[in-house]
Amino acid sequence: MIFNPFSLLGKNIIITGASSGIGRQCAITCSMMGANVTLFGRDQSRLEETLKQMEEPVRHLSCAIDLTEYDKIEEATREIVKKTGRINGLINCAGISSTLPLNAISPQKMEQFFQTNVICAINLTRQVVKSPNFSESGGSIIFIASVMGVVGENGKTLYSMTKGALVSAVKSISVELAPRKIRVNAVSPGVVETPMSENAIYSRNEESLNKIRAMHPLGLGQPADVANACVVLLSDASRWITGTNMIVDGGYLAR
Repeated sequence: MIFNPFSLLGKNIIITGASSGIGRQCAITCSMMGANVTLFGRDQSRLEETLKQMEEPVRHLSCAIDLTEYDKIEEATREIVKKTGRINGLINCAGISSTLPLNAISPQKMEQFFQTNVICAINLTRQVVKSPNFSESGGSIIFIASVMGVVGENGKTLYSMTKGALVSAVKSISVELAPRKIRVNAVSPGVVETPMSENAIYSRNEESLNKIRAMHPLGLGQPADVANACVVLLSDASRWITGTNMIVDGGYLAR
């Protein structure tokens, strides 16, 4: 057999937000690369739709759970480990987005965004990396951030502040977990054609959408573009990459 450093064969991977968009494609792509995938999402029927699109659906698990119900995460993680064995990787993909001017933002909105985009991801991560749950040989944790965590845009304060928090958190978490050979990285996409982006304000008319397209020299992204980047970071090919923010943006930040 030819050695493939990008293979995920036999690796146990958890993916949140797996019911649609980037999370769903990450699940599909990881299954194609040989991983055993556990899908996290709130809607079991949509998770089932994802499973149907994956390689060998019977090889994978789904877990309908609300990540904001913090007290249930520890037990859910333990149950997954009992069924699959220790975890080798996690993609924190679940998140929300909006476009709101500063004067329309409330403390309640800020708390909601931080809870969903930051606290839920870091809370799950801390449970997953507990010694009884995670592979003794190390592995990989990925946080899906955004170019909006690096640069600004009108109306993106809520989204930017949470994605920026993830990019910063990755640096400290990566240092803390490095002695256990657990790599921790962020992936920051530009605009990707997903159900979330289709519902965005800029998608409501062709003129606005064309402006967004023009900001990406290589055009808008596809979920597979982000999923492929995640495969690299989950695989042994990235054994010397940690604490970084991988930009996957079709040239958005190059302009």
